Amino acid sequence: MKKIGSYMAIFGVLAIVLNFFDRVPSLLMWIYSWGDTTAWIIKIGLVVVGAILFFMGSKAEPESE
Repeated sequence: MKKIGSYMAIFGVLAIVLNFFDRVPSLLMWIYSWGDTTAWIIKIGLVVVGAILFFMGSKAEPESE
């Protein structure tokens, strides 16, 4: 889960940053058909859910000594 969460968070942050340079990833072009507000909600949701999965996955791993 940690790996999937980190990919989701990185992809969300990358989508937010690239939006400022008018370079939207082709995988996320469909979210703009609903408008800018919905696109922002989806991108921020990617970051938040990715961070939650990342931290839940790191707590679930056993600590090796």
